Amino acid sequence: MIGKILLTLAVMALAYLMARLNPKAKSDKSKSAPPKITADYQKKSPDSTMHDDLRIACYFFLFFMAIVGGALYYYRWLDDHQLITVRLYSADQVGQASYAVYKYQLADRSFTTVDGRVITVADSDRMEIIGLND
Repeated sequence: MIGKILLTLAVMALAYLMARLNPKAKSDKSKSAPPKITADYQKKSPDSTMHDDLRIACYFFLFFMAIVGGALYYYRWLDDHQLITVRLYSADQVGQASYAVYKYQLADRSFTTVDGRVITVADSDRMEIIGLND
């Protein structure tokens, strides 16, 4: 999970650097001589404002993606750390055993309790999960 977060941050940093540096625009300006600009040409060419608008749109998109990614990560973490109750009914016992488990610690036939005990459920036992559909 940490690897996914680091990969996402690396891609965002790379996109930021590409938008910030923009080597193609700098090399075009330094190699070519400035053309003679007339008043009519200045009115028809919105290159500088278009470039500024695209830069603002790139920054807005990066900000939006960071906010959405952070919100999705937070809600996934919140859902995974929901406490549920697992009740085990054994064929040879009269009563039931009840355990508190985090949702992400629950597997098919085993689970890890809040206090760190690993419980494996036998084929003859019945497992009831309370609080999973809330």
